[in-house]
Amino acid sequence: QVQLVESGGGLVQPGGSLRLSCAASGIIFSIYVMDWYRQAPGKQREWVADISTARSTNYADSVKGRFTISRDNAKNTVYLQMNSLKPEDTAVYYCNAHRPFQHSGAGYWGQGTQVTVSS
Repeated sequence: QVQLVESGGGLVQPGGSLRLSCAASGIIFSIYVMDWYRQAPGKQREWVADISTARSTNYADSVKGRFTISRDNAKNTVYLQMNSLKPEDTAVYYCNAHRPFQHSGAGYWGQGTQVTVSS
């Protein structure tokens, strides 16, 4: 059974940092593209970043320069380091695992972890 389990969310002040983790099981992690998405209250889910099987990365313009996605294939885990957080980063963050030939958002999803940026 495939499971993606996010962790690391919480409450942080503007300008602060958090590191999210997504631990995968039940898949051959190294052959999956890993994405982070987020969904703010009342808004559609939006793509945040992805990392390919070859570790190339892409970012949404809204987080470029502030967030860093990485992966550790030995630990079957993808990370999202979030710096210089803003109130508009408040959302539930989800990880997604999909094969390279699948569209982003296909494949498997985690249950999400809440990030709240507030003073």
